[in-house]
Amino acid sequence: MLTPLRCQNCTKKLTPQKKDDRKIDRDVSGSTSLMTVAIEAVVPAQRRALSDCSCNSFNRLNGQPSMTNVKQNRAAWNRLAETGSQFANVATDEELKNPLQTLETRGWLPPSVTGLNVLCLAGGGGWQSILYAAAGANVSVVDLSPSMLALDRHEAERRNLKVNCVETSMDDLSEFDDAYFDIVHQPVSTCYVSDIGRVYREIARVSKDNAIYISQHKQPTSLQIVRRDHHDNYVLGIQYYHEGALPATTDVSYREPGAVEYMHRWDQLVGELCRSGFVLEDLREPYRGDPHAQPGHFRHRGRYIAPYVRLKARRQSRTGETTEQPASRIWTPDS
Repeated sequence: MLTPLRCQNCTKKLTPQKKDDRKIDRDVSGSTSLMTVAIEAVVPAQRRALSDCSCNSFNRLNGQPSMTNVKQNRAAWNRLAETGSQFANVATDEELKNPLQTLETRGWLPPSVTGLNVLCLAGGGGWQSILYAAAGANVSVVDLSPSMLALDRHEAERRNLKVNCVETSMDDLSEFDDAYFDIVHQPVSTCYVSDIGRVYREIARVSKDNAIYISQHKQPTSLQIVRRDHHDNYVLGIQYYHEGALPATTDVSYREPGAVEYMHRWDQLVGELCRSGFVLEDLREPYRGDPHAQPGHFRHRGRYIAPYVRLKARRQSRTGETTEQPASRIWTPDS
């Protein structure tokens, strides 16, 4: 009998089962799952048990996301779109009066985007793409959720705007040519992929030299919080070097229901960005606190932990670019 073990991610007790190593599973499209083949061929029964855990802690091989997690996140965002989530609010007439100011209040965008190629990455929902299109940009919007993209299509048609909608994961931009986009704008979304470096590399590939990349991410400390104690202190209960999908927590202030999320450390959020060919030009922490908010409200939590970080980066020139990592890609005033 094989020794029972516990999933390191959610601590669930798992019982390994002997299994025919020659078995090959197939995904819903009928194609062979390379991850399953590799697991069945070379991974012992103990690790196979981990791969079957409901928390999906063993969720990738060679940087590839688990198909289970992709499907779960697609379903979660479809539900949010179909139930009127705040993340699925389309651009209003008032916002469209000054679309660039609505999109970015920090002066990170150029005075005009007319004729520029803009990618709204993981930006479905009928808001970001519509604002850029109204400002005169050539807009493509990528999203995993067909229901979110349906809002973009509907609003574009209703307002007689042209928007190219592409249903794919943010780490697979094979639909687009190299060096195509002048601006990539990405709302909070990298928490839904395990390998943020792969996302950055794809963005670097499709970005023109000197292109602007604006993104917002969930801060790691915020995702480490698991609960609020009886003194109204927020408790860090997830290790900073946690690997794999995040476990369920009592505190869900900045977690989306039904979605599988990942925590990215600062060396991944910023370091991987620089190593992928970008220079970081600015960093902001949007304030989400309210001095009058009561314990239990997400804005009370926002007084103690910044939930998000917003980055402005610029694609470096490809001239002389090599596969070797440079000593530094961080711009300083004296450089």
